[in-house]
Amino acid sequence: MLNTWVVAPTCLPIVLRRCHACACGRFRANGKFRVNANHKLIDAWLLALCTACGETTKLTVLERRNVRSVRPELLDRLHDNDLGLTAELLQDPVVRRRNRIALDWDGAWRLDTGGSDHLDREAVDVSVLFAARIPVRPVRLIAEGFGLSRAEVERLVTEGNLVSAVRLSGRLTGDFGFTLKR
Repeated sequence: MLNTWVVAPTCLPIVLRRCHACACGRFRANGKFRVNANHKLIDAWLLALCTACGETTKLTVLERRNVRSVRPELLDRLHDNDLGLTAELLQDPVVRRRNRIALDWDGAWRLDTGGSDHLDREAVDVSVLFAARIPVRPVRLIAEGFGLSRAEVERLVTEGNLVSAVRLSGRLTGDFGFTLKR
């Protein structure tokens, strides 16, 4: 039987960018947008607050775009300060590259294993699904899911009792599967 684990966000990640006021490197996005139109052109920014001093930074979402080229649904979501749109934009690689930011997901996600019925079987097949592009070490997920130490999981990989089609070292942001033999 295939078990499904889900890695899901619990809150928005911390935005890593240097504050010009206090030199802190962490901002919290609160879901607020600023939209400015000048004749036929529109700009939109996602606002984030420095975790140390409270200074606001603007992350560019739209820059000097023709108003007619922007989907009306997107404009509505910007004007409504849609928190879901904030999450989507923070995960968008184009927005992150344009604004030269990185994300810190520590403490902003959880692992849902769907119960502990898999602990007593000899071989366990698990499919791990990501609800968002959260970079997590597979060894950490497996250790958390089975209640093992990371060193124990590393030992299982070395012994060949934990196998996967993907490399289990490093970080992953996409779905993967593995088999654990006891």
